Amino acid sequence: MRIFGDSISGNCLKVKWTADHLRLSYEWIETDVLKAATRTPEFLAMNPAGQVPAVVLDDGRPLAQSNAIILHLAQGSALIPSDAYDRARMLEWLFWEQYSHEPYVAVARFQVRFQGKPVADLEPRIVERGKAALQRLEDGLAASPFLVGAAVSLADVALVAYTREAGDGGFRLADYPKVQAWIARTERALNIS
Repeated sequence: MRIFGDSISGNCLKVKWTADHLRLSYEWIETDVLKAATRTPEFLAMNPAGQVPAVVLDDGRPLAQSNAIILHLAQGSALIPSDAYDRARMLEWLFWEQYSHEPYVAVARFQVRFQGKPVADLEPRIVERGKAALQRLEDGLAASPFLVGAAVSLADVALVAYTREAGDGGFRLADYPKVQAWIARTERALNIS
């Protein structure tokens, strides 16, 4: 398998971390989005959306979108709960991550860290919704060590990627102690630093 990803992207890293955790064999192909590497004719032929991550499976089929990729890679593993309700809860977090977390926490991080925008100049809506997303995680971790019970799942993989870097976007993780403890637990469970 070949994974096309940019190491600055949490969406790409969650694919790498899933593959590493499952001890899958792959070739990482660094694909620099800041240098428009996803806009070449060759890349667009593989992924017309022009986004990373993208993978080419061993049989030659391409697959894009980080959460679709990690779901595919983790089939049959402990990263996907066997209980139907817990599996649905995991999916609930995955869908929420792409709609209500990543567009705010990751966007703030990108604008501040990679575009040099001062935190004070971020659109107030991004900051407000980013804080709301972090609070949703804080509340979601009140009853269990991981997002779906006692074991790490793809919900944790997906959400830890940008949450652990939220400080780069001006968010104070110290305001969310359950989130901080969960980040550390998830990093240990996935053996990431």
